Amino acid sequence: MTHSEKRRYLIKELLSELPQYKDMEIPDNTEEQKRLLRSLMNIRSPRPIGKEFLNVQDEYLSAEVEKKGITDSNALPASPVSHKLVLWRGDITTLKTDAIVNAANSALRGCFVPCHSCVDNIIHSVSGIQLRLACDELMTKQGHDEPTGKAKITPAFNLPCSYVIHTVGPIVSGVLTKKHCEQLADCYKSCLELASDKGLKSIAFCCISTGEFHFPQEKAAEIAVQTVARFLQADKRLEKVVFNVFKQEDYDIYKRLLG
Repeated sequence: MTHSEKRRYLIKELLSELPQYKDMEIPDNTEEQKRLLRSLMNIRSPRPIGKEFLNVQDEYLSAEVEKKGITDSNALPASPVSHKLVLWRGDITTLKTDAIVNAANSALRGCFVPCHSCVDNIIHSVSGIQLRLACDELMTKQGHDEPTGKAKITPAFNLPCSYVIHTVGPIVSGVLTKKHCEQLADCYKSCLELASDKGLKSIAFCCISTGEFHFPQEKAAEIAVQTVARFLQADKRLEKVVFNVFKQEDYDIYKRLLG
């Protein structure tokens, strides 16, 4: 199959799971097809699927990542304050590193809103449907929602990193409190401890809680940098921590904090 044939195959297979959409016409436009495929992946509940589908999906998603271009975290310049700290503005799903951090919701099974712009949705869309299955297995075994400030680790599947560490940040609705700040610090500590205990050498953080969860960006960045710096002083196993940002505003904040 060609790359476009793989995309059409994946769309057809996912549509066939939905009786109300099984006869739906697949658009001719490539971008519309990509959006439809991502939407179908986003809304799919965590249930098994055939090996052939997974093989085609993995080939397709891996090629899509290669097409976007992969950035090796080892090639990124260190910050002035520490050779272990890196600031990078870019798409976290194109970063080759040991682990990337996903700002998840408490259900920990990914975002089900079609093509939503949150990092949770983007990571699951690029990784493939196995990521939701892996998360579902962890959460079913746990038997309750993931508490704020904790973290769990899964394979990364079709992402260029090796693992995804999922953490649930605090939701700020109204005035920022001391508890919110402590919970956000716990997110960073939990992710760092998990990565270190797993024997990983590098980890990349997105901006936890500053998007849909409305944590003020400046304060969130201060907590992130302070918490990571303290951890690295006490634990020497991690060799590189990347602060990944997407917005220029966040980049400017971190650049100031990191000298």
